[in-house]
Order: sequence, then structure tokens, then C-alpha cells
Amino acid sequence: MSKKPIGTTAKTGEKCPESGVWEVVGTPSTTAPIAENNTMPPYAGNAVTWKLIKYA
Repeated sequence: MSKKPIGTTAKTGEKCPESGVWEVVGTPSTTAPIAENNTMPPYAGNAVTWKLIKYA
């Protein structure tokens, strides 16, 4: 299995495509470690787009 590239995005509610550190796209932003196949979480009560910034 090949890793998804850094910069891959996933939206709140989708399955995480790659374990790693994910960052919210936009402002305010945060980072979170999210494991592959977990559901991408909301941030500050909102559905957001997450971007992979570092592999686990």
C-alpha cells in the first residue's frame, strides 16, 4: 500500500485516508493526529477540510 501524498485533503465525516498529523484548512486552524479509517472530526463545531501535513 502506498501512502497518500502530503497535502491530501479530507472533509469532516469522511474516513481518514492516511494516519498522520492533519491541519484544518483556513482560519482558525489547528492540528490533530488522526489515524487511518477514523472519521475526520469537526473543528469548533463546524464541518471543515483537513489537510495532511505529516506522516504518523
